[in-house]
Amino acid sequence: MADRSRWWQLLPAPVRRLPADLAAVIALVGITAAVVFLPVVSETPLRVVFGLPFVLFVPGYAFIAALFPEAGTFEPSADGEEAREDAVDDREGIDGIERVALSFGLSIAVVPLIGLVLNFTPWGIQLVPIMVSVSLFTLASTAVAARRRWELDPEDRFEVPWRVWVADARAELFEPESGTDAVLNVLLVVSILLAVGSVGYAVAVPQQGEAFTEFYLLTENEDGELVADDYPTNFTQGESQSLVVGIGNHEHQPTNYSVVVALQEVRIEKDSANQVNDSTASGNISIVVEREQVLRRFQTQVAHNETWHLQHNVTPTMIGERLRLTYLLYKGEAPADPTTENAYRELHLWINVTAPE
Repeated sequence: MADRSRWWQLLPAPVRRLPADLAAVIALVGITAAVVFLPVVSETPLRVVFGLPFVLFVPGYAFIAALFPEAGTFEPSADGEEAREDAVDDREGIDGIERVALSFGLSIAVVPLIGLVLNFTPWGIQLVPIMVSVSLFTLASTAVAARRRWELDPEDRFEVPWRVWVADARAELFEPESGTDAVLNVLLVVSILLAVGSVGYAVAVPQQGEAFTEFYLLTENEDGELVADDYPTNFTQGESQSLVVGIGNHEHQPTNYSVVVALQEVRIEKDSANQVNDSTASGNISIVVEREQVLRRFQTQVAHNETWHLQHNVTPTMIGERLRLTYLLYKGEAPADPTTENAYRELHLWINVTAPE
């Protein structure tokens, strides 16, 4: 105890005087920041365990603590007796249940508002700006709450009765008044353990969602931004134009990809079965008549939930109208004879290629 007292005296006076609930808020902010930004820990379920209360409860609790530093009090009766049954409910503060409920409600209101403000800033709605903004709001509210509590008389300050709760729980669990209470206590403890275990398992072993890969083409506008618009449709033989191919990996594992770019001349023929297969009009199918040698080949590895972009030049050598500039995506190595039928993903542009003047 003496060692602890000496260690405690080394801390600054404001830290020693800090109420336990506000100290817990500051500690949770620090732990959440560490869990979110540390390279190894950020990939563990701890990020969800600390992140949910950080977003859904802590900012609102700190704000409520700043607004209502005083505890709920009762006005004595007219004859001076302070018996609860004769007291008039004239609380200056709010009780614990109201405090908890308002903390959830204000957190759900404050965090989206912070995100809305960030949306109009150069930083935008991203992990680091959101984390920093919510943390600063919470710490500022905690500082105001601590200052306002210190200005009150000790008997008027709100205080979380940790010791009373622990004593009541110990007495209820280990000193039941009857055998029925003992059985109910055991059932309660088992139910809590099962609930915590179920939530922990759901967080630690989440269900794997649908596995898929995004495959798309983009262009670069005048401001240097990548957009899915204004694709080049008119080319000159032997002259290059720029496109950006993109791959988004949602396969739940790192994946090797191959991309094949080819220019195809096609003839539209009527399908006797009146089916629609790779068609430009209902009831028609596209039959490749002539295929130029492959224009480009790319290979890359993309991690799960990562996106890969490659800006490249397309230089057609085949002349014709309504030629199909085709991009074929494969997992792993591309086959020697790549086609739209054996590709994992396919996309194309219809272009016109003219001879140079």
